[in-house]
Amino acid sequence: MAELFTLLETRVLGALIEKSITVPDSYPLTLNSLLAACVQKTSREPVIETNIVDIQATLDTLRKRSLILETHSGRTAHYAHNAGRVFRVDDAGVALLAVLMLRGPQTIGELRINTERLHKFSSTSEVETKLIELSERDEAAGRIERLTHLLPNIVTPSCFQRY
Repeated sequence: MAELFTLLETRVLGALIEKSITVPDSYPLTLNSLLAACVQKTSREPVIETNIVDIQATLDTLRKRSLILETHSGRTAHYAHNAGRVFRVDDAGVALLAVLMLRGPQTIGELRINTERLHKFSSTSEVETKLIELSERDEAAGRIERLTHLLPNIVTPSCFQRY
């Protein structure tokens, strides 16, 4: 069974993925930038309050899972995600996971709209195909954990706790 992620772990990872695509000039993120991305009030469900100490502890936990890469520039640490490699998914899959991490369960149509800035899907059927791939993982893919869970008319991330 896949190891579950806490809400803050999910938010940190989702924010790093999102910012790597939407603001590549500012990426990797500093701790302060990551905090701002995590407590952002738009495009987040639920909106959360957190602090630097909790973000740093969460980064340490995610680093142990090889999901976070830390680099140093001068005196400041910068953080990047390693989700594509760890989860063994392509850019489209990473984009879908990021939106699910940041916004929670959604319909396929909502996912197509909400991933527009991260990855352009040509149709809802393309989104659905990618989601099925993420939900039907097998040993041939190198991992057996399902990354999404398809419910009637809605998709939810399977290994990420929401509350």
